Amino acid sequence: MAKRDYYDVLGISRGASAEELKKAYRQKAKDLHPDRNADNPNAEAQFKEVNEAYDILKDAEKKAAYDRYGHAAFEGGMGGGGGPRGGFSGNGDFASAFSDVFEDLFGDFMGGRGGGSGGGGGRSRAQRGSDLRYNLRVSLEEAYKGVQKTINVPTSVSCEACHGSGAEGGAEPVTCPTCSGLGKVRAQQGFFTVERTCPTCNGMGQMVKNPCKVCQGGGRIEKERALSVNIPAGVETGTRIRLAGEGEAGLRGGPTGDLYIFIEVREHPIFQRDGVHLFFRVPVPMTTAAMGGEVEVPTIDGGRSRVKVPGGSQTGKQMRLRGKGMPALRGGGAGDLLIELVVETPVNLTARQKELLREFEKLSEENNPEATSFFRKVKSFWDGMKS
Repeated sequence: MAKRDYYDVLGISRGASAEELKKAYRQKAKDLHPDRNADNPNAEAQFKEVNEAYDILKDAEKKAAYDRYGHAAFEGGMGGGGGPRGGFSGNGDFASAFSDVFEDLFGDFMGGRGGGSGGGGGRSRAQRGSDLRYNLRVSLEEAYKGVQKTINVPTSVSCEACHGSGAEGGAEPVTCPTCSGLGKVRAQQGFFTVERTCPTCNGMGQMVKNPCKVCQGGGRIEKERALSVNIPAGVETGTRIRLAGEGEAGLRGGPTGDLYIFIEVREHPIFQRDGVHLFFRVPVPMTTAAMGGEVEVPTIDGGRSRVKVPGGSQTGKQMRLRGKGMPALRGGGAGDLLIELVVETPVNLTARQKELLREFEKLSEENNPEATSFFRKVKSFWDGMKS
């Protein structure tokens, strides 16, 4: 049976562009794929026919031979073998066709090259630089006020000698001769066609003929940079600051990555932090707690505040200084400073002090309401156990 005209198989005119050819092929391949036509016994043959037509017409030399001599250009009819041989006479040919349609149909989802015969469709030579992380420790006082810090970041920067191109003198890379710019090469293994990364250009699709002597063709060099960073007031451990474009330089002129600064606030010898609130314990003499008085306490801004201690205060009593805590990171005022009293019992008493305390103890039997209440409950408990 005579072969159909390849243009008729794909449903295009002889003057169709490469893009029209590709579009027509994809549509036909989708419509006739055997997996989608299980009830059509002719689907596989029609599918092969579409791939055969596309395999010839997508190649400029094969297309020219076909336009001039028709099918005879690929069937030995030229006498002297005037054209490249094509055809689908065996399993290897079908495997090649299957590989083509798999790549063209699903390449957009699988990260493939997207088909076409123009060459140079592989991965771009430029690659974005990596993001970098920098851990920065600040004091609680710096977190309260905000501060500007200078940090030294070891990173990769664009090579000035070749302007990031990787080539001597900034010359442009050339198309890889092994993969013709696709970044991939194919190898036939029985029924299947295996595609792998081009070993010559490592999948870049392009090569540097004369690598830059400074960066060895990478387009970037290792260097430590000093950066000034503004730390806003109110940061806390875990706060992340992003500096766009301050990460690692891209490969061969690619865009620069970002720098992420992670904040860690050091522990303070006095203040403990809970969000926007601050807290600390202050010891007070037993006499001050009993009679009342004042105690001077520090605030995180370096100031001092005098706090009144009510008479009869016990350990654990809390007082609040409003607005003396940490500022909110994104505005909204400041937290509070919470002060907890710790009544301190005197130690290393002299004989005279002990004598006075014994005298005071005799005179203060009715001045310990909590102790009186507690021991009354204890006595009641013991009496109940006896009965």
